[in-house]
Amino acid sequence: MIKEDKGQVSLEYLLIFAVSIILLIAFTLPLAEIGLEKTLDVSNTMNAKGELSKLSNAVSQVYGEGQGSKQTIYMDLDKSINVKITNSYLSSSYMMKDSKTKEFKLYHNSNLNSGSLFLDKGENKIIVEWPINSEHMIIYKKY
Repeated sequence: MIKEDKGQVSLEYLLIFAVSIILLIAFTLPLAEIGLEKTLDVSNTMNAKGELSKLSNAVSQVYGEGQGSKQTIYMDLDKSINVKITNSYLSSSYMMKDSKTKEFKLYHNSNLNSGSLFLDKGENKIIVEWPINSEHMIIYKKY
């Protein structure tokens, strides 16, 4: 009679395979989570910069059209930001999940007074206007 030890070999194979999978998961999941966080940070930063670019383009357009022009834009943000306004650029910083900040600056032509504009998380309705008989353009948030 021939003894068959195939059951023991199968059990050893399954145990080695299970330990290998557990080790693989233990090392790859934390790395995947870090990579995912960084990817989301980059995506959110690019979204904020794109939304700020819409505002910069609106400022340039109103300046180009002259007194009496007005433009309304809608900005949808993932996080609240504070926008610094000058007559030549808009700038803002974006706080990432790893506590680092990303600064961006967008240039435009205008005659705006210096100031700042706080934009909430979610949708913001922004008015860029150059009133008639006014020397300077204005930017304000409509609620």
